[in-house]
Amino acid sequence: MTKYDCTADVTEHKRKVSYWLNDFIQLLTGRSNTHDVSKLGPQEKPIFDEYTPKLKTLTFGSDEYKASLEAMGEGLKHHYKANRHHPEHFENGVNGMTLYDLIEMFCDWLASAESKHTPLDIDYLSRRFSLEPQLVFIMINTLRELDFWNEVSGVPVTYFTPENKRGELYDLDTVTP
Repeated sequence: MTKYDCTADVTEHKRKVSYWLNDFIQLLTGRSNTHDVSKLGPQEKPIFDEYTPKLKTLTFGSDEYKASLEAMGEGLKHHYKANRHHPEHFENGVNGMTLYDLIEMFCDWLASAESKHTPLDIDYLSRRFSLEPQLVFIMINTLRELDFWNEVSGVPVTYFTPENKRGELYDLDTVTP
C-alpha cells in the first residue's frame, strides 16, 4: 500500500477556503460601496442634515443622545429598514443578522467611534442590542487586536480601553488578548 501524502488534499482544502474568503471579500466590498447610501435619499437626508451636527456634540448613549435619535422619527426608521447592518432592521435584532451584517455593523461602530475620537463603547452597545457574551468577547478580542496593529503601525487610534469603564458587564479576565 502506498504511503498517504496529504499535499493534494491540503492544496484542495486551501483552494476551497480561498474561494470562500474571496466570496466574503467581494460581498463586503459591495457592502462598503453601498453603505448608508439611503442617507443621501429624500426620505433620510433632511433628517440627517438636521440631526447629525447635534449628535456629534452629544455623549454617545446619553439620555440626550437617545432623545435625539427618537426625534429623528420616520427618517431614522426608514434608515433602519433600508440597511441590514442595523439590528433594528430585523424583528429579532442581532439574532436575525448574517456574518456579513455583523461585520458591516462592527465596522460602522468603529467608524462612528473614530469620528467622535472615542473608544467604541462595547458595554453600552451590548446592552442596547442585547448581545450575547460570546459575541461581545469576540468583538473585544477584535478591538484589542485592532489596537495592537494600530500601535505597531503608529496609528493613534485606540478602540478598546478597559480602564475607561469597559467590561462592566463581562469579566474581561476571561477574554484572551
